[in-house]
Amino acid sequence: MLSATRLLNGTATSADALRYGRNSARLPSHLLHFSEDKKPVVVWNVTRRCNLHCMHCYADSHDREYPDELTTGEGFALLDDLASFGAPTVLFSGGEPLIRPDLFTLVEHAREHGLRCVLSTNGTLIDEEAAQRIISAGFSYVGISFDGIGRLHDKIRGKLGAFDASLGALRLLRDAGMRVGLRFTAHRKNIDQLPMIFDLLEEEDIDRCCIYHLAYAGRGDRVRQYDLAPAETRRMVEYVFDRAQSFHERGLDKEVLTVGNHADNALLWMRVGRQQAERADEVWQMLAWNGGNQSGVAVASVDPVGDVHADQFSWGHSLGNVRERPFSAIWTDLSEPRLAGLRESPRPINGRCGSCRFMPICNGNLRARAESYFGDFLAPDPACYLTDAEIGFEPDAASANQWVVPVQETIT
Repeated sequence: MLSATRLLNGTATSADALRYGRNSARLPSHLLHFSEDKKPVVVWNVTRRCNLHCMHCYADSHDREYPDELTTGEGFALLDDLASFGAPTVLFSGGEPLIRPDLFTLVEHAREHGLRCVLSTNGTLIDEEAAQRIISAGFSYVGISFDGIGRLHDKIRGKLGAFDASLGALRLLRDAGMRVGLRFTAHRKNIDQLPMIFDLLEEEDIDRCCIYHLAYAGRGDRVRQYDLAPAETRRMVEYVFDRAQSFHERGLDKEVLTVGNHADNALLWMRVGRQQAERADEVWQMLAWNGGNQSGVAVASVDPVGDVHADQFSWGHSLGNVRERPFSAIWTDLSEPRLAGLRESPRPINGRCGSCRFMPICNGNLRARAESYFGDFLAPDPACYLTDAEIGFEPDAASANQWVVPVQETIT
C-alpha cells in the first residue's frame, strides 16, 4: 500500500516516523507502513458468503452457506493470539463480513484486547441501525467498494441497486462521524470511471480513497484478460498522482493510496525526483522503510476456515491452520519455505524483478499475480510497467524468452 498523497506532497516525513521509534505499537495508522518491527496487519475473511457476485472477487464468493468456518470461540482464540503477538490491526473482510451473525461480538472482543479494527464491506447491508452498530462496536475505519458510478457499478457487482445502497451506506457512516473511504479496483471494464470516482470523493466529502490494481486471484484470475496493459496502467497511476496533488494544492485533505502494484513506489520516486529533487532522498528512505510488497512480512491473511496465507490473494498456498497452531507460531516458523523466501532480502525472484534497482522499494511486487500468470512463485510480476532501461535490466536471450508478457491492445 502506497500513500501517494503523503509522499508526493510531503505531509508525512521521516521525522514523523522516527518520532514514534518506528514501532508498530506506537505509530498512528497513517504511519504504520514505515514501522521497523513489521508486525502484520491481518486480513481476516470472517466468512466467504456474499450477497453480491463481483467479477473480480479474489475469494470467489457466492450467496450460499460455506462449511467449516471458524466458530465464535475459535475467533476469540485467534484474536487473543493476534493481540498478544502485537498485530496492530485486524481488517474484517469476506465475502461480506456483515453477513456473519457474530461479527460485532468478535469486533468488541478484539477492541477489548487493544486491536485496531477495520471493516471492508460492499456497503449494501448498512442501514441506520447497522451504521450505529458499526460505530458502537469500535471500528476505526470502514472501506466501501465502488467499481464505478450507477449502473456500471451494479453490473460489475452483479446486483441492481448496489450502487445506490453503497452510496447510502457511505453517507450514513460519514454523517455519523465514522472515518470512511472508497475502494476502487481498476480494469478495462471500468477504467473510464476513475475520474468520476475522484469526483465522488470530493462531492461526498470523503477523506480517503484506495485504488487497487487487479489481483489474479479467484474470479480476478479468470478475468485477467481485462487487466490494463502496462502502458495503460502507468497512465492510470500518473493520473492518480495528478489528482492527489490537485487535492493538496486546493487545500482539500484527501488521502489517496494505491494498492497491489509496487512499481507505483518507483514511479512516485521518479516523479518526486523530477518535480521536487530536494525531497528525493527522503522519499526513497521512506519507501525503503515501507518496503514495497509486504506479503508474508507485514501483511497476512486468515481465511474463513482458519488457513493462514501470505496475503488475501494467496489462498492457493496455506502456511498452516490456526485450529492446529496459533497464528503467532505459524507466522514465525521459517521452516516453511515460501514464508522464508518472502522474508529474504532481497527476495530470490527471477527475471527482471531479480536484478531491478527498485527492489528495495518494490520487493518484487505481487507474488500471487506472478504465480498465477507464469505458474512460478518466483517469476517476475507480469503487471510491472517500468521499462528495462528504468530498472537497469539488460535481458539476455534466455531470460527474454522465458518471461514473455504479451502486449495487450490499447483501449480505444
